[in-house]
Amino acid sequence: MSIPMHAASVPVFKQFLASLDALLAKATQHAAERKIDPEALLQARLFPDMFPLLRQVQIACDFAKSVPARLAGADVPSYEDSERDFDQLRARIARTIAFIDGLPTAGFEGGEQREIVLRPGTPKERKLDGRTYLLHYGLPQFFFHVTTAYDLLRHNGIEVGKKDYMGAY
Repeated sequence: MSIPMHAASVPVFKQFLASLDALLAKATQHAAERKIDPEALLQARLFPDMFPLLRQVQIACDFAKSVPARLAGADVPSYEDSERDFDQLRARIARTIAFIDGLPTAGFEGGEQREIVLRPGTPKERKLDGRTYLLHYGLPQFFFHVTTAYDLLRHNGIEVGKKDYMGAY
């Protein structure tokens, strides 16, 4: 049995983007209640060579918009990475959800066989079929960044748990 690429991608990205948005709302409230400079949370890292929370959210949004767009044969919108606070990050999440909501389901037909060409930071390119791209590259990358954002917030004292991470499904 095969699952349509739209069903395997868009609802999953939306679920975890919504949970990420709710996590950021809790972080905003936490910072305000405890008089913590939000910048301390936005720049928090798990280890010095890892990206801070702000960048983790940006990258999660990048995967959430680019993977479904490529599967649907649509252009991937470019975001400038100019967010500097929680409200701006939440607006980026909302913009990402609106974009993937606007992708026509019909565009995903045949997406599992569509050739996806990756150029991840090297001069070499990698070609994958849509199914492999979604299941073995796109979703794992997305979940890595969402999970890291969750972990950063939890590590910094925001009271969140598995239900917050999972969101509504």
